Amino acid sequence: MLEKLDDVPWSDLHHALGPADDVPAQLRALRSGEAGVREKALWNLSRSVFHEGTRYEASAAAVPFLLELVASPGTPARAALIELLVALAIGDDGSHLPSAFPIDELRSAAAGREALPVGGGRPDRLDALTEADQDRLQARIELNAYEAVGAGVPLFTALLSDGDVAVRRLAAGALGWFPGDDPAALTTSALTSVLADEDASVAATAAISLGLLGVAPEGALSDPRELVRDAAAIALATVHGRAAPRAVTERLLRRAGTEERTEVPYLDGDLSGYAARSLRLVLPDDTDEALDVLLTRIPAVRGPEALPVVDEALRWAFPGGPIAAGTPFGDLTERQRRVIRALAASPPTWQTLDRAVGDFLWLIGAYGLPRDAAGMRAYAGMASTP
Repeated sequence: MLEKLDDVPWSDLHHALGPADDVPAQLRALRSGEAGVREKALWNLSRSVFHEGTRYEASAAAVPFLLELVASPGTPARAALIELLVALAIGDDGSHLPSAFPIDELRSAAAGREALPVGGGRPDRLDALTEADQDRLQARIELNAYEAVGAGVPLFTALLSDGDVAVRRLAAGALGWFPGDDPAALTTSALTSVLADEDASVAATAAISLGLLGVAPEGALSDPRELVRDAAAIALATVHGRAAPRAVTERLLRRAGTEERTEVPYLDGDLSGYAARSLRLVLPDDTDEALDVLLTRIPAVRGPEALPVVDEALRWAFPGGPIAAGTPFGDLTERQRRVIRALAASPPTWQTLDRAVGDFLWLIGAYGLPRDAAGMRAYAGMASTP
């Protein structure tokens, strides 16, 4: 176990905090019998090789050892390690859903940087590059991490039959981000078998992963478990788009209007938010069905859960993007006024104690709207107290 860990020139590699010579100790600590030691090591890795979504040259180097740890049944908390591996491969899944990972775009962005020399990601070397070359280098770093995790696809496939429910669920989720050339390949065949898993969250995760791979989860829309049916609707919307049957749209609308969180790993378990995002795939732009549901959800969502709901509501109401500075409220469309009134009347929706608040305020401001509830009420001509 980890016998080649010291063969890597970690001190020549960099992560978010500088030289990566601390990575071997963190990786070894993931095998500790003490939960506190493991949790601290995982936290340290998450803030170094994956810092707020950014990957570094040490990220890909750490992946083979993380896969080795996951492959060993004696490693505690393997599901959390699979979660870290997925993050290293794709970043934040909210940046991609309801679409699959744009691997072709990443490969194109990395073109011209076919190899990353050891130490190539050092800050002093980056400063000597043009901005375009820095972008290509970062794309190469991200592609290296994605491909390193992709080498674990056979492992993730094997883990679909693991005795640990959380491991099966996270493995099923990981597979959805790595499309193969053949839709009838082992991965999709294995995921199809997992649709019958006794645990609904595992079966639901497999259904969505199949959809991301472009394969319809046959029969899952009539599964006796509601969670699996909701996941199947998301998958079918991904595969068929507006050609999906009306039953898919109705199930997405129903799910998008609920508050229940799940263990399905996408969007941190926010399957309702995922369903809300998927409505764009099945409904025409001129319908109010999606917006009606989203507006009923705005008063109830907080923090990270607010992002997909408000994002989709704004997308439906402002298809042309941000409004021009100084646009009077009365000049907006009725859809736009409805969204602004809903946000203005729901101050709790703006409240959160984590980093999601920055994402939320950026999202609002990106449409040229006031970045606080009081400013939104003033813009809408509403009383200062909702």
